[in-house]
Amino acid sequence: MRMDDWPDYRALMRSERARFMGGPHDEAGAWGMFCSDIAQWALMDHGALMIDDKATGRCLGQVGINHGPLFPEHELGWFVYDHAEGRGYAFEAARALRDWAKTVRRLPALVSYMDPDNHRSARLAERLGAVLDRQAPRPDPADLVYRHFGP
Repeated sequence: MRMDDWPDYRALMRSERARFMGGPHDEAGAWGMFCSDIAQWALMDHGALMIDDKATGRCLGQVGINHGPLFPEHELGWFVYDHAEGRGYAFEAARALRDWAKTVRRLPALVSYMDPDNHRSARLAERLGAVLDRQAPRPDPADLVYRHFGP
C-alpha cells in the first residue's frame, strides 16, 4: 500500500458501497482502517495488499489477511473498485493470498466474514472453495462466516 492509494480507498470507505464493511465510514474511521491494513504487516507478518493492473499501474482494489483484537480468526478479505468489478481480479488476488497463507505462513485456517446481503462476496468465497461455517465465532453476530481451509 502507498499513500497514492489513500484517495480511492477513502472514497470507497465513505461511500454506500462500504455498507458491507461496517460503513459508510467517516474520514477518521477510513484512515484508521487504512493504517491498520498497513500496520498488520509489521505486527503480524500479514496484512493488506493493493491489487494493481500490471499494464497500467492503476489500483483495482485490495486483498488482505486481517487478524488481531477485532477478528476472532485470520480473515481473508477483498474488495475491488467500481471500474474493476466483474473481471475476476478479486478471485485471482484472493486465491493467491489464500494459497500464500496456507503454504508460506502455514495458517491452519482462514475465514471470510461477510454481511448476509453481500451476495457477490458470498459467491466469490464459494468459488474459492470456502464453506459456510455457522458455528464459527464472528466479530458481528449478523455476519456469515465462510471457512477456506482447516477444521
